[in-house]
Amino acid sequence: MADPRIEKLAKLVVNYSVSVKKGNTVMINVPTNAEPLALEIYREVLRAGGYPLMMPAMERISEIFYDEAKDHQLDYCSPFKKFLYEKIDCMIGVMADSNTRSLSNADPKKLARSQAAQKDIFEIYMKRSAEGKLKWCGLPYPTQALAQEASMSLSEYERFVYSACLVDRKDPIAEWKKVSKSQEGMVKYLDKVGKLEFYGEDTELKMDVKGRKWLNCDGKFNMPDGEVFTGPKEDSVEGRIRFTFPGIYMGKEIEDITLQFRKGKIVKAKAEKGNELLQNLIGIDSGARQLGEVAIGTNYGITKFTKNILFDEKLGGTIHMAIGRAYPESKAKNVSAIHWDMIKDMKKDAEIIADRQTIYKNGKWLK
Repeated sequence: MADPRIEKLAKLVVNYSVSVKKGNTVMINVPTNAEPLALEIYREVLRAGGYPLMMPAMERISEIFYDEAKDHQLDYCSPFKKFLYEKIDCMIGVMADSNTRSLSNADPKKLARSQAAQKDIFEIYMKRSAEGKLKWCGLPYPTQALAQEASMSLSEYERFVYSACLVDRKDPIAEWKKVSKSQEGMVKYLDKVGKLEFYGEDTELKMDVKGRKWLNCDGKFNMPDGEVFTGPKEDSVEGRIRFTFPGIYMGKEIEDITLQFRKGKIVKAKAEKGNELLQNLIGIDSGARQLGEVAIGTNYGITKFTKNILFDEKLGGTIHMAIGRAYPESKAKNVSAIHWDMIKDMKKDAEIIADRQTIYKNGKWLK
């Protein structure tokens, strides 16, 4: 018998996050070590009347690929994968690393080149999502490796994961609807804002968000969730920001990242660790030198940094920004083969000013 928390998580994601309807084709991307959750998701999709398409993956495939792939293979974009992304109605992706360092020694140039080759698929995915034609959700499955990264025992980490997803509550769907309602006020306020300014440790950054749409992240795309975000005007970002948490890209840590912007473009970037990968990532294409997202984390139930972006970007008292591709539903226009989030702690000597009014100070929303 499956852990009842796994059953509740599967029900939550299938019936709330992607809201599977009769006749929907649902692609389930899942590592083989997350079989208990995969089976429950499969069961729930059938119960909802959908057509589940299980796509199990072996984690070492990526390791072998970056060891062996030649240039023409790094540049390959599968037409079969493109077809799937054009046709499926829902996509559920499970994160369940058994080795979070499997790509630590992979060539940064290969990682960037392979990412660039998937640009067409990324654009299909973003466009269909913005149009409401593709519903998707990413969610975690607790593993020993992820628990170790978070400096927890597996039992502790399981409690952390299921609590963050609210499946330890009697009615998780009702709980996420409460989250949605509480964040709606922030979204309505921010939708009227023109200029945003961010101040904090080694940070003085300004941007224009007038006319952009803020999104209420309430468990429909990520599980757990808890953020509000938009995309800045592409040529408006000016100043400097230092991200206080490590940036994680395909298992590689990039530490102490500082970005300098002028007229919306990154003109200077440095990292104390992983600088070569940072330079390769911002060099993928012209859009990788611009911000595609600016967001405020609102989930104060996630209390610590775990080196897992699914949780860390939601941390209450933080902001995060992503270089690269913007989400079209925010009305932002930046296009890139990459979308990579970086996180900054805002709980001490930090504030956000909107149209000359302080709306956020030391990790707390004031309006």
